Amino acid sequence: MAVHPLPPRRTSAPETPDPPAYDRRRAWLILAMVVAFMMINYADKSVLGLAAVPLMDELAIDKGTYGLISSSFYVLFSVSGLVVGLLSARWSTRTMLLVMAALWAVAQLPALVATVPALVAGRLLLGAAEGPAASMSMHTLYGWFPPGRRGMPSALQIGGAALGTAVAAPVLTWFIVNLGWRSAFVALAITSAAWCLVWYAVGKDGPYSAAAQRSAAGAAPASGTPGTPRTPGTGERNGTRPTAEVPAPPLSRLLLSGTVVGSVLSAFGSHWALAVSSAWLPVYLQTQLDLTASTASVAVSAVSVLSLLLLLSVPALVDRRKRHGRAGRAADGIAQGAAVLVSGAALALLPFAEQRAAQLALVAVAFAAHAVAIPLHYVTTAAVVPAARRGPVFGVVAATGTLPGMFVPYLTGHLVDGAASEATGYAIAFLLSAAVMAVCGAVAMLAIRPDRDARALGGEG
Repeated sequence: MAVHPLPPRRTSAPETPDPPAYDRRRAWLILAMVVAFMMINYADKSVLGLAAVPLMDELAIDKGTYGLISSSFYVLFSVSGLVVGLLSARWSTRTMLLVMAALWAVAQLPALVATVPALVAGRLLLGAAEGPAASMSMHTLYGWFPPGRRGMPSALQIGGAALGTAVAAPVLTWFIVNLGWRSAFVALAITSAAWCLVWYAVGKDGPYSAAAQRSAAGAAPASGTPGTPRTPGTGERNGTRPTAEVPAPPLSRLLLSGTVVGSVLSAFGSHWALAVSSAWLPVYLQTQLDLTASTASVAVSAVSVLSLLLLLSVPALVDRRKRHGRAGRAADGIAQGAAVLVSGAALALLPFAEQRAAQLALVAVAFAAHAVAIPLHYVTTAAVVPAARRGPVFGVVAATGTLPGMFVPYLTGHLVDGAASEATGYAIAFLLSAAVMAVCGAVAMLAIRPDRDARALGGEG
């Protein structure tokens, strides 16, 4: 009787875990909450500028003191953004956003006391609570949207800031004119508390978060026996990089990459312009262009609407280029660097414009175009950073990119008070701002190389 050898036992090679499924409905619900979160965030920032003229009149303070109050917002802003970013891997993003918004509500209440120390205290607390807001809400979004789908959500997240200013300017100005400037702060406290209640019910960490990826890696089968070829997982066959079991590069190496440095500089230039506009644009429009408070609020809203239009169009074009395989320097570095350069150029021309129409047009470009750099600098940073390091890197990037807010409002007020005339002081402040923005934009255009740095650092691409 013939004995037939048994066929060799087939051992299935372990597969790399497939990427998590994209839950479109839930992701866009979280995006809507994050957009509302950012709307409140920027309404909180802008309310002091909108109330500046009656506030200064009532408290009898000069522009330097007002600039000091405005700058106090940023004293702890960058520090808290850095600390929370570095510790974000240990905490749920749902909890972080909830605590931040609750503190925003509390921080508005010292305005009821209406003294300089009380206003400084309130702005200090608000700055500490809002420091991590942009980076951690973006980190939350990236937990729900996979690479390749993040450009538009990023733009909408930052668009929430522009929309918040556009809506808040006329609404808060109505409160200020009709009910007194303190009422605007109370309205914002109530709005933040209401957002907390809704977020507590619907907020959740996403499947693309670092915590979810660690859980998926822990549940995956161990790697095969030596000599057994590894079968590519579905994620690899579809061209999506799966979660790698390679240690992430040191934080210092990530932060010193050209793309991250260029992204930080584009954000620095953009936030310089943002610091000027949030503290001084309503005052400038009323005292230098002779607009009424209501008309100035409409102008501020118009600037925010232009920002929103740019945020909805430029990042969408960048995403489209990526989906068609045309990503790279033009799609990433040049777009955000050019946005900062264009704003700087308009700001440099503003002191020399004489016609009202030209002045308003330059104001719109100077304080709107730079906004494009804010979502794009997060996109380029995320492209070169592994998911496990994204929270800490976002924290550092946000802390350094927002540094202008710590001193630019006070510096601008000091320059205006110290000049021969207010017009001369604003001209000096605007020209200085334009020079800084020109350097930041140019370096960003040259340094940002996401494809190159993602390959070197193991980023998501």
